[in-house]
Amino acid sequence: MKTLAFDGRMGASGDMILAALIATGADPDALSPVEDDLPVGYILDQTNKSGIEATTVDVTLETGESERASGNPDTGHGAEHQYNDGDSQETEHGGAQDSNTISGGDRPDEDGHASGSPAGHEHEHDHDHEGPHHHHGPDHDHSETDGASGTDSGHVHAEGAGQTRSYEEVVDILDSLSISETTREQAGAIFERLGRAEASVHGTDLHSTHFHEVGADDAIADIVGATLLLEDLGVEQVVTTPLATGDGEVPMSHGQYPIPAPAVVAIAETADWALTGGPVDAELLTPTGAAILAELADGVDRLPTLDLDASGYGAGGYSFPNRPNVLRAIVGDSRDGLHHDDITVLETNLDDATPETLGRLHDSLAEVGARDVSVMPVTMKKSRPGHLVKVVCKPADARRVARRLATETGTLGVRETGADHRFIADRAFETAQLHLADQTFQVAVKVARTGDGVPFDISAEYDDAIAVADETDMSVREIMRRAETCIQSELEPESESP
Repeated sequence: MKTLAFDGRMGASGDMILAALIATGADPDALSPVEDDLPVGYILDQTNKSGIEATTVDVTLETGESERASGNPDTGHGAEHQYNDGDSQETEHGGAQDSNTISGGDRPDEDGHASGSPAGHEHEHDHDHEGPHHHHGPDHDHSETDGASGTDSGHVHAEGAGQTRSYEEVVDILDSLSISETTREQAGAIFERLGRAEASVHGTDLHSTHFHEVGADDAIADIVGATLLLEDLGVEQVVTTPLATGDGEVPMSHGQYPIPAPAVVAIAETADWALTGGPVDAELLTPTGAAILAELADGVDRLPTLDLDASGYGAGGYSFPNRPNVLRAIVGDSRDGLHHDDITVLETNLDDATPETLGRLHDSLAEVGARDVSVMPVTMKKSRPGHLVKVVCKPADARRVARRLATETGTLGVRETGADHRFIADRAFETAQLHLADQTFQVAVKVARTGDGVPFDISAEYDDAIAVADETDMSVREIMRRAETCIQSELEPESESP
């Protein structure tokens, strides 16, 4: 399976994800639909971060207006969204990394702080590159570069620029873009995560939420651009190690807030990966970066074992003395048939659990992250009959699952066993169309494949099969057999191909 793995130890932002994808081999021309349909452009460049050669991507707004470039803090967002760090803030709820350093140096804000640096901190920015590469659509013709701003003449940095939009307005923009349906759905799902995070922070609902900077053109360019580049890269799986948030505080319109910012925390609650603090006092994980990875990436505790094809680094907006502010990405293939999956196994012994309690456990524990639940009869002290409950979950969910296990069963202790990973097969769902009694029924069928993509197990989903059985007066066993046979016949040419 071709896998893209992100190393999240220095956080992530929208620009860093774009840059890392390009550095690992995605074609920048894949970004053309965004440039063709929106008044934005992408500037690609190279920089050096603490000895690491890294790619930068800067999103520029094509406009004759230069208020934002000249330092007018009101341009692009309302007065209630003025920040002490000017361009360094991505949203009302945090995000300082998306303003990457490019040739021409940092853009100082109205308080004299360099864009991309936390207030009160100074970081030198490396610019050991020869000059930016301007990637624009076929209708763009720009021959002059403004050395003071690092953008083309007639362009300004798009960071946070553009109008405030509602969730529905963002969806309308996505619908108007000339992109594949898969890309449109992924981008829409990412914005929905952002919208729900904003709504949870403000105590509103999704459709009452107005995006501020994350609804601006640069955030749309980041999110749609990431899905386009990922599609071009052609990977089958995306994973990320725990994402560093940084430490300290970040200035927002309502005051000083601790890092990670509220929107990042809300997004992380819905993600498969874990958060980790540090390793520096700066804001490393932005809401846009968190939302992209929450939608696209599964969490792993460490980089997986891969036969590497490519690697690259996407530069962030900070330069620290001893730590490269980069998002590393690696692309490789795993061909051993089974994939390493980091897990935690929890268990407890019960000597007084009722059948009703045990029957409820599976669904209840699944709600908080359990991947598998087993209940086994055992003989306990004084020859009393009891039950051993074993639960498989992701490490990030272990405490939550253990707490639910304790409250559901009344157990006084939950053990964490020594298992820290499992080997799992690639799996996907196919839909079997069954024509029965002049009706057509759909049954989901799980197909397991080797690392080379060859099917080796087919299993119909019980819940779907029992629903069809109830309507047709046929046995569940017969429905499952027919559904599996249907998918098997569709997969035979695939399994026979060399």
